[in-house]
Amino acid sequence: MDKILLLVIDVQNSFVNENTKPILKKIEDLVKSKKYDDVVFTKFINNENSIWYKKLNYRKCLNDEQRQIAVDTLNYKVFEKYIYSALTDELINYIKENNFNKIYLCGFDTDACVYKTTLDLFEKGYDVSVLKDYCMSHKGVELHNIMINNLKRLIGEKNII
Repeated sequence: MDKILLLVIDVQNSFVNENTKPILKKIEDLVKSKKYDDVVFTKFINNENSIWYKKLNYRKCLNDEQRQIAVDTLNYKVFEKYIYSALTDELINYIKENNFNKIYLCGFDTDACVYKTTLDLFEKGYDVSVLKDYCMSHKGVELHNIMINNLKRLIGEKNII
């Protein structure tokens, strides 16, 4: 029997705009749905020493308000991360310790953190699926759709739900 994890990636104030805001309620409803054995969230942490700050002049996710998760986490576990991918050693250990064998992804941004996490999970041999209607790029639906179509090619069409 599958033990299923919902991984909610970087649904943070810094990534909420006119493109992503409509997805928030859908994600919150999904988290509350009780369809999964567990739900975990990730939170991207930026700082003045990061490559994003130094090389890209990226000035978001620098303080608690910007980093705050924009939906109710219902006290589920939140993993902090300092890279695009959510697949940190801490998350890998959590997946192994809890014997999850199916992982569903949702969140922001389809073109960055969701994309990178999906590929990393796939390459590590995890059974991973992307919930396309529960993801978005803050740059808009066109970029979101491009990345979803590319993920269909890279991890299999049946894994994009």
